[in-house]
Amino acid sequence: MRLTNDTYHYPSRRHVVYARNGVAHSSVPLAAQIGVSTMQRGGNAVDAALAMAAALPLLEPVSNGLGSDCFALIWIEKDRKLYGINGSGISPAAASAEKLRARGLTAVPFVGWDPVMVPGAPSAWAKIRARFGTMPFSEIMAPAIRYAEEGYPIPETAALQWKHAFRRYSAALEAAEGPAKEALAPWFDCFTKKTPEGPAPYETGDLFRMPDFAETLRSLAATDCESYYRGDLAKKIVAFSEATGGPFTLEDFACYEAEWVTPISTNYRGYDVCEIPPNGHGITALMALNILEGFELEPHRETVENYHRMIESMKLAFVDAKRYVADARFMKVTPEQLLSKEYAARRRAQIGEKALMPEAGDPFCGGTVYFCTADGEGNMVSFIQSNYAGFGSGIVIPGTGISLNDRGANFYLDPESENCLAGRKKAYHTIIPGFLMKDGEAIGPFGVMGGFMQPQGHLQVIVNTVDFGMNPQDALDAPRFQWTGEKKIELEGWGGVAEDLAGPLAERGHDIAVNESSLDMGRGGIIWRQPNGVYAAGTECRCDGTIAAY
Repeated sequence: MRLTNDTYHYPSRRHVVYARNGVAHSSVPLAAQIGVSTMQRGGNAVDAALAMAAALPLLEPVSNGLGSDCFALIWIEKDRKLYGINGSGISPAAASAEKLRARGLTAVPFVGWDPVMVPGAPSAWAKIRARFGTMPFSEIMAPAIRYAEEGYPIPETAALQWKHAFRRYSAALEAAEGPAKEALAPWFDCFTKKTPEGPAPYETGDLFRMPDFAETLRSLAATDCESYYRGDLAKKIVAFSEATGGPFTLEDFACYEAEWVTPISTNYRGYDVCEIPPNGHGITALMALNILEGFELEPHRETVENYHRMIESMKLAFVDAKRYVADARFMKVTPEQLLSKEYAARRRAQIGEKALMPEAGDPFCGGTVYFCTADGEGNMVSFIQSNYAGFGSGIVIPGTGISLNDRGANFYLDPESENCLAGRKKAYHTIIPGFLMKDGEAIGPFGVMGGFMQPQGHLQVIVNTVDFGMNPQDALDAPRFQWTGEKKIELEGWGGVAEDLAGPLAERGHDIAVNESSLDMGRGGIIWRQPNGVYAAGTECRCDGTIAAY
C-alpha cells in the first residue's frame, strides 16, 4: 500500500481535550505520550515536563537539542505560587563584538562557532528536578533513552523542517574551509541518512535512531547533569571546540548555572498574564497588551479595526523590546518602566487610523519547542526549549548527539547597545513560556513557539481568550498575523480572513503579504484549569501537535 504522506485533500477539525488526572501537550505526539505516561507512573507535572524536555531533542531535533536553552514557569499548587527559571546560557569569555567587526561582519552569523553559547537547558533541568521533581533522572529520562536506541518514525512537520536544515547546512559546509569545515561535518554524520547518492535528510515516517544521544542522557542522569558543566561531557565539548577553531574553555562551562527568577506580569482586563523577565522578550507581549487594553475591541474578531489596533500595539511594543531588552545586568531600563500603564498610554496615543513606522519610545519618562503539563494535584508547567534557528549552529559534538545552539546570533555588534556581544553575557532571547492567572488563582500554561512570532502569538491567544471568549482550541486555530518589520505584515492565508482584510489594511498603510504556509505563524498549546478542576486543553493545528491525557 502506498500512502500519500504530507498530502491532505480535506479539512479536519480538532476538539478541546478534557481531563482531570493529567494532561501533556507537545508539538510531537510521542513527547505528549511520554509526559502522560510519566504521570501515570507516579510522577507529577514537573517530572512529566522534564521527561518531555529530555526526549524532545531526539523527537524534534529540528527545533531543539541537548545544546539548547530553556525557560519555564511552574505553578506549585501546595505553595499557591508561580515560579520561574531562566535556563538561557552565556557567551564564552572570549566572545567579542570587536573581533567579529574586525573580520568585516556586521552581525553575528547563525552557523559555526561564532553564535554558540554555553547551553542552559541541562542546568535548568537539574535545578527544577531538585526543587520540585519526585523522580530520579534515571526514571525521567528512561523513555527518551529507549526511543534513542530503538528508533522512532519522523513526524511530518519535523521532516519538512529537516529538508530546509539539510539545504542550509549543506551550503554552509560547501562554503567553509579548514577547521570551520571540520566543525560542521559531524552534523551530517548524526542527522542525515546514508543513500547511494550521498547524505540525505530524513523524511516523514523514516525511522531515526541516535544511540549516542542515549549514552549522553545516561551520563546526565548519573550525575544530575553535572557532567555537562564540570565533567566528561564538558571536556568533550571543549576538546572539539579547541580542535575546530571554537572559543570555549572548561571554565566557560564550570561557571554557569541556570537561575530562578521572579515572573513578571501585567493585568489585562482582569487577568494576570505572566512571563519570564528579560533577557527573554516575553515582556513584549505584556507591553503590547498594556497598549491594547485602552481600546475597546469590536465584538467580531476579524475586523479591520481590531487587526489594525492589535498590529499597531504589537509594533510599538516590539521596537521597544528590541531596543531595551538585554541581559538584565546590562539593561538601562527596568521591566517596571517598560510595563508602566502610564508609558503604555503614551504609546497608545501614537496609534491613529494609519499604520505607523514604529520607533522606540522613551520609557525613562515614566526553527523552538513549547510544551506544557498539568497533574491531578493542580501543579502546572509551561516550558519552552530551543536551539534557536532549527538545529542551531550546525555544530554537533562527535559521539554525543549534542547539537549546539546559535543563540548568540541575537547579539548586536553595536558597542552602544546594551545587547552588544561580549564575554560571559546572556543574549536577547526569543523563547517565552506564558501563564495565565486571575485573582491569584492559576488558570494555566500557554505558549506559541516560533522565533519573533512568539510574543505576537501570545498577544493573539490572550486576546482570543479574554476578549472573545474562545475555548483553547479555537484560540489556537484562529488565523494569525505577524509583523516582520517597518510596516510589513503577514496575514495567514486560510479561513478567508486574509482575503477579506488584506485590501482594507493596505488602505490604512500596512504593507500586506499573504503567507500561504502556516509554518512560520507559530505553533502553540494551552491547558486551562476550569473552576471544577477539570483541565481543558488545545493543541496546534499548524504542526503535529498532540494532547495526551488521562
